[in-house]
Amino acid sequence: MERVTLAVTKRESDGSRQARRVRRAGEVPAVLYGQGMKPLAISVVKRDLIKALLTKAGENVILDLNVQDLQLKESTCLIKDIQHNPVTDHISHVDFRIISLTDKIRVKVHIVVTHAEESEGVKQGGVLDLIHYEVEVECLPTAIPQKIEVNAKALKLGQAVHAHELVLPEGVVCQLPADEVIAAIHAPREEEAAATVEGAEAVQPEVIEKGKKDELKEGEAAAVPAPAAKTSK
Repeated sequence: MERVTLAVTKRESDGSRQARRVRRAGEVPAVLYGQGMKPLAISVVKRDLIKALLTKAGENVILDLNVQDLQLKESTCLIKDIQHNPVTDHISHVDFRIISLTDKIRVKVHIVVTHAEESEGVKQGGVLDLIHYEVEVECLPTAIPQKIEVNAKALKLGQAVHAHELVLPEGVVCQLPADEVIAAIHAPREEEAAATVEGAEAVQPEVIEKGKKDELKEGEAAAVPAPAAKTSK
């Protein structure tokens, strides 16, 4: 599991005016939460935060916070939530939650579909529908998988992959009901079928994701591994 040391600074207040000053200085306002501690207003250098998010772990990266001018008994944390500016989509605020590496937590991990174009169902004209682009799992912080792969090669038209069929690392438990559909191959919609019959250009196999837009836009970062992990005890 990726682990990054991140320097942060204590803020004197968490008001909106002070938060705007922090952003103008190239930093991101944030709040640090922990067991038995009062929420602490902090800020982090934007480029350092983006660099941490660009690791393979993405938003599930384990962070060791170095809070300047403040001694913390525990400083290992995960990102609980990332807020974005509704206009620019730039990161506007971050919530960090202190964790214990020996206690299990719940996080969301992205689903990655492989061999979609090779599946029999897609070759028959079906459409691969990804129902869950991420799933919540419970595990130790050091055991959080970077992704969960779903191999669609063996799927036929009308078949699906369920939660209990996910291949998970040892110690990682999916929190969805066992019969929950993760991905399925459906027959093409009537209008698509009609277009094919009329000789329209063949439609390439597609994966429909109900989902998450890019976490970072151009000018903020080239790309971010898939996003955001939320944790809970």
